[in-house]
Amino acid sequence: MGKNKGGFRSGGFGGGGMNMNMIKQAQKMQEDLLQMQAEMENKTYSAQSGGGAVTAVVTGKRELEALTIEPDAVDPADVEMLQDLIVAAVNEALRKEETSRSDSMSKLTGGLNLGF
Repeated sequence: MGKNKGGFRSGGFGGGGMNMNMIKQAQKMQEDLLQMQAEMENKTYSAQSGGGAVTAVVTGKRELEALTIEPDAVDPADVEMLQDLIVAAVNEALRKEETSRSDSMSKLTGGLNLGF
């Protein structure tokens, strides 16, 4: 009964070298992820709508940093159009941020979908 008939060494699966390598790789990936997140938070993304009438700038933290409205876009008789232009510009800037984040994550993980 004292022999190991399963083909595994006692204390682990096939020795500790592979497990330590996997741990080191995971730690490196975690460090790279934290660095990438910090870099992403410092970036800004801008988008325009209405042919440049409205410009929105968002940060990597997904916060609206700036909103510029050209004076000729302000028509008191058509406030809804201005509201639509603002929403469109902000949403497009947020899409740019998300695409950039997703692309960076894909590069970091080698295309693996880890649910981040």
